[in-house]
Amino acid sequence: MALLRNTNNFLLLLLLLLLLFMMLHRRQLQPHKHTDALKTTRGVLNPGRQEENESEVIPVVICASEERIGASMATINSVRSNTNSNVFFYIITLRDGTQLVKQYIEGTHLRTISYRILEFNPMVLKGKVKPSSSRPELLNPLNFVRFYLPLLDISHRRVIYLDDDVIVQDDIQELFHLELQPGHAAAFASDCDLPFSHEMVRSVGMQTTYMGFLDYRKQGVRDLGINPSDCSFNPGVFLADITMWKQQKVTKHLERWMKENFRENLYSSAMAGGVATPPMLIVFHDKFTTMDPLWHVRHLGWSPETHYPESTLQEAKLLHWNGRFKPWDYPCVHPERWEKWFVPDVTGRFKLVRPKNK
Repeated sequence: MALLRNTNNFLLLLLLLLLLFMMLHRRQLQPHKHTDALKTTRGVLNPGRQEENESEVIPVVICASEERIGASMATINSVRSNTNSNVFFYIITLRDGTQLVKQYIEGTHLRTISYRILEFNPMVLKGKVKPSSSRPELLNPLNFVRFYLPLLDISHRRVIYLDDDVIVQDDIQELFHLELQPGHAAAFASDCDLPFSHEMVRSVGMQTTYMGFLDYRKQGVRDLGINPSDCSFNPGVFLADITMWKQQKVTKHLERWMKENFRENLYSSAMAGGVATPPMLIVFHDKFTTMDPLWHVRHLGWSPETHYPESTLQEAKLLHWNGRFKPWDYPCVHPERWEKWFVPDVTGRFKLVRPKNK
């Protein structure tokens, strides 16, 4: 009887150990919440020389939304056309856009580029973003991809991030080789480093300081201790050190301020509008390397009537139509600079908007 009881106890213990092993094994296989949301990959296409010499690869991250896919292709075309370097494009889109991106590229001369399409799951933004902006297009989930760079399936230590309303006019290699200061995870162009655009910026009411992005009436903003007259920066173009970004938990800090704004509305009603720029301004305040302002000549989309001098446009290494008036739409300024790199959509989905009498 005692022997039978001991045998039953032994079998019960064995079953418990087996159950525990299965639970631990299952937990190991279960992906991290962020990883599951951000690392769905749609294959590597035309990898080019990436495997031959990793040090020569210049990785560029760009988002491609369905409604603005032609804009992303123009940016890509401008980058590849102005360098002899081996550029690898990480093209981020939503689930419905993956096939469109592939079709656009493979149906044009862009088929020769090296690229990977990554799918972004907008569920990662749940509880962090609410529709409180005066410009709904700024709430597109792809506007927040820049927050999650280390969680994307990117196999490079540093990357260049570009918005889709950007045209590159010089060799991207120069920007990629910018030396970051010790302890800095990114490089941006300061809004105070564009003296030739200050008059234009003032004329359209654009802010170049933190006062234009954060609501200083809120205690949570005042507690930051950031001088409202400090120069801001635009995060539509930047160089990022992924390793340092991870070490400093930048994504975690950005998410914290997204959640704070969701609860307290710290910046959604600020003059500049949008909800993607303020968290970057907060987290990177006094913690970024300044890039050559010619690598981010911006504000071209803030007014359809205010133009840059031709000399400024020729000198610029990168042009950014940030603002409402995009170069593929109408009205806009300097559309000829953008159209030079436009690649027509073979499917006819993406079309330029131009005056009928043009």
